[in-house]
Amino acid sequence: MNMDKKAMYALTYGLFVVTAREGDKDNGCITNTVGQVTTTPNRISLAVNKANYTHDMIVRTGLFNVSILSEDASFDTFRHFGFQSGRDTDKFAGFTDCARAENGLSYVTAGVNAWLSAKVVQTIDLGTHTLFIADVTDGGVLTDVPAATYAYYQAHIKPAPTQPAKTGWRCKICGYIYEGETLPPDFICPICKHGADDFEKI
Repeated sequence: MNMDKKAMYALTYGLFVVTAREGDKDNGCITNTVGQVTTTPNRISLAVNKANYTHDMIVRTGLFNVSILSEDASFDTFRHFGFQSGRDTDKFAGFTDCARAENGLSYVTAGVNAWLSAKVVQTIDLGTHTLFIADVTDGGVLTDVPAATYAYYQAHIKPAPTQPAKTGWRCKICGYIYEGETLPPDFICPICKHGADDFEKI
């Protein structure tokens, strides 16, 4: 393992492209659910919605990569990977700003300040999500640009709306807007599949 331990510090907060691979197909999506668990060994956690196909790949292979998005990430990267991975897509097809780690999985390099490869050592069922506990097997630092938080993404990366602002409830995970005075308590975001607790009044 040729791990740059400074890559772990970039996990403090932010948005991440999580990628997985099964057969000859790479997949991935953007999440904000990666965190550091321990430093000896270097261990991280990742929560993934079960409706997300990247979840199924990680369950079957036990491997994933994390690209930590930085403040210079382009909106095209967010649009390309999205907050939900599709079953019939190869997210890296035609995407040139990437490299492949020793574990065989791709990771994003443009608009990224660090990356990590991980091997799952434990899974915990959280109902709609699975929490993967994983040992870091490889990683590196690419730039010293600060990590992009979700607030930074909303304020500086996501284009301003071209239509009048909507009122209602906004998903804090992916930005989907539910129009209406009251959000049903059992509402599930149609984009990222998170529940009503992850919405804020706008």
